[in-house]
Amino acid sequence: MALSHTILIIDDDPNFLEIFSARLKSAGFKVETADGGEEGIKRAKALKPALILMDVRMPDLNGVDAMALLKKDADTADIKVLFLTNMGDVRPEIQNINNKFAQESGASGYIRKTDDLDLLIQKIKSFL
Repeated sequence: MALSHTILIIDDDPNFLEIFSARLKSAGFKVETADGGEEGIKRAKALKPALILMDVRMPDLNGVDAMALLKKDADTADIKVLFLTNMGDVRPEIQNINNKFAQESGASGYIRKTDDLDLLIQKIKSFL
């Protein structure tokens, strides 16, 4: 059963984009990618994805600043966004702080790039 949700992954790491998009496609998602925040905003406007997975730390336009621009634009303001990060502590109290930061920035939450891929897929499905 194929899922009809389009996911846009915005990240400046080509290896991560390749691996993670392949895994999401194998889980039935339609996946598009963007190399960095500026390209990601353009792609989000064109694609209107169901979900954006966006890296927090990128050189051209970081995830927090890109999020602010997406939320200001009526065309993209309602798109759900999950921050992607290599940072993040597994302790629940730290995860609560990270979730609070993500939500205060306008995101629905965050996922750690280093988590198990199957766990990430489940988290993504729960947000959709």
